[in-house]
Amino acid sequence: MIDQFINFVIRPPRADYNPDQYLWEKDFTLAGRKYKRQDLELRNQRGHTLQCSHYVPSTFPEDTPLPCVIYCHGNSGCRADANEAAVILLPSNITVFTLDFSGSGLSDGDYVSLGWHEKDDLKVVVSYLRSNEQISCIGLWGRSMGAVTSLLYGAEDPSIAGMVLDSAFSNLFDLMMELVDVYKIRLPKFTVKVAVQYMRRVIQKKAKFDIMDLNCIQVAPKTFIPALFGHANDDKFIQPHHSDRIFKSYVGDKNIIKFDGDHNSSRPQFYYDSVSIFFHNILHPPRVSSVHASKLEKYYDLGDLKVSTGMDESLLYEIIAGLRTVGTDVASSSSAPPGISTTKSVSELLTDVAPVASVIDSMINEANALVGDDPSEMQDKKIGQNDECCSYTSSNRESWGRCSSLGSDDEQSSDCFAANNHETTVKVLATPLRKVPLKPSDLSQEENMKKTKKKKKIVLTDSKKPKRDKFEKLEALSQRLRLCLLRQVNHRRHRSS
Repeated sequence: MIDQFINFVIRPPRADYNPDQYLWEKDFTLAGRKYKRQDLELRNQRGHTLQCSHYVPSTFPEDTPLPCVIYCHGNSGCRADANEAAVILLPSNITVFTLDFSGSGLSDGDYVSLGWHEKDDLKVVVSYLRSNEQISCIGLWGRSMGAVTSLLYGAEDPSIAGMVLDSAFSNLFDLMMELVDVYKIRLPKFTVKVAVQYMRRVIQKKAKFDIMDLNCIQVAPKTFIPALFGHANDDKFIQPHHSDRIFKSYVGDKNIIKFDGDHNSSRPQFYYDSVSIFFHNILHPPRVSSVHASKLEKYYDLGDLKVSTGMDESLLYEIIAGLRTVGTDVASSSSAPPGISTTKSVSELLTDVAPVASVIDSMINEANALVGDDPSEMQDKKIGQNDECCSYTSSNRESWGRCSSLGSDDEQSSDCFAANNHETTVKVLATPLRKVPLKPSDLSQEENMKKTKKKKKIVLTDSKKPKRDKFEKLEALSQRLRLCLLRQVNHRRHRSS
């Protein structure tokens, strides 16, 4: 049992991973912009090689340094855990640096120290970034052990712009005593305290640090860096009161967010929103160039559309641009509002696709008026609408929760759900209704009625064909949009243990 507790502190399960499989690609596109992953090695004061990655824009803005956030992983984690940080911060012109701490992941070292030696690894990274003229101010984002590491380092370096501290423990000794109760180890408290003292000596001999020195309550009153605390309400590994105690004694600008979940669960969307806003306010990144302004919304949250990180962003914008072009062409031949502005965000672009349907409806009504409200025509129109995969009525224009089937055209519309773990519901517009060719009405016996209806039929035939082509093109683009949004990518987080 004592050996298990010693391993809990200094040798938890180690993340063994393939960087090309679990990290972002060497070159990738996010929110319509191109980025790259720069892998490098740094050496700490103990001579251990640290494996690091720096996510930056493919082309740095000229004469404009960018801020950087260093992501610090948990005790069984690795730099792959920073993938979420890259998705959130890169579109805001904030670079992301991540590393495998000594004793973790692919870096050298046999033991971890839950923040004590990791703060020295962090110091090496900060020194490296300070020497880079393309980097301005620096922020820290730590989770579990990484949050403790950030706190310990922040107390020594007040030049850090801000910190996000997710699930930090207040005192290692208190945490170990709590875990005895969590894992229901039936020993008297006195015996446990004696065992902890023995473990303290063993850990000090092996990993070269004293577990009694890992006390965030002692450093919190000396730290003035703006901080955002976060903790899951159902965290049994590091209970929420640890963050409450640190928060109470912290003297810098501070805020705390509680959310559902446990220690290793995925964080909710509103928490990532708060982190994005926090770093944007304290790091003051330069504004994105106007070329990409219309494509830059908050990371992968495109308004009401929750998109997975693996989707093809460039394809999405190509499809939206096609929808906008077709919508503009259709609007130009009717009394509908003008086309969608290219300066709008993605969510606004998607919202503005809806007026295209009103244009279609108005054109259909005009066509019906030309032909006339003959009973046979109304019957044919009704049958044609039933054959469509989704009828685009005024009621489902207001609903973003349903979409037409991605299979055959004769299937009824169905809900579209993301199929994996923590992926959120995909909400897309329904496919606009294509106009079904109308049957010509019976010619009247009177000569003047024949001539009148013949003229109207010629006008309708000449104008309807190009319009029908535009409708079919619009439907094809909307189906491509749905297929693009339904792509899923699994993300695996190494669990703290």
